[in-house]
Amino acid sequence: MNGGRITSEEKSTISTYVGVGVLVALSLGAVFYYFLVAEEEVKQVTGYDPNRDIPADVVLKRRLGLEAFGVVREGKTQMPFQNKFWDEVRPGIYADVITGDPLFSSVDKYDAGLGMPSFSKPIAADLLIETLDTRFDMQRTQLQAKRSKAYLGHRFDDPNSPTGHRYSINSAAVRFFPVEQMRAEGYEAYLPLVQKK
Repeated sequence: MNGGRITSEEKSTISTYVGVGVLVALSLGAVFYYFLVAEEEVKQVTGYDPNRDIPADVVLKRRLGLEAFGVVREGKTQMPFQNKFWDEVRPGIYADVITGDPLFSSVDKYDAGLGMPSFSKPIAADLLIETLDTRFDMQRTQLQAKRSKAYLGHRFDDPNSPTGHRYSINSAAVRFFPVEQMRAEGYEAYLPLVQKK
């Protein structure tokens, strides 16, 4: 400073400090907001709550990732033998990846030789929506989870299934809870369904 006057060099230095201070404050605010939102999303998906709201597609895309979102919201199909649960043999429950609603039991899972999780029946028929799918010049029965409207896969007639039906689903459309985690995740009431008959 020269005689109480601020020189242009000092103005430039002050402007730089103010600019850096504003950037630091904005960055800290963004980091705080990100962790606050991320923590809230974790709270929303921890443990089964049948009354949990269905998240918006923007949230789902971020939470599920592109592959799972492509399956449940865009009707894409995963590659056979290259998906997470096609060869899962542990006892447990398969739940809708969006709502956590229990859909299938490991007791009803069988190897249909297709490289996709296949079940002889759902936990309850009213958990699913069945519609006619005529894509690719075929007539198939498409499966969706009732509450979330998530695309799951298809139901076919299958003489090798105990029920005469095969529910072939995409691994990306479900979460698997092994029997040892079911109680902690809120599925205690479903434990009798995963015990061998």
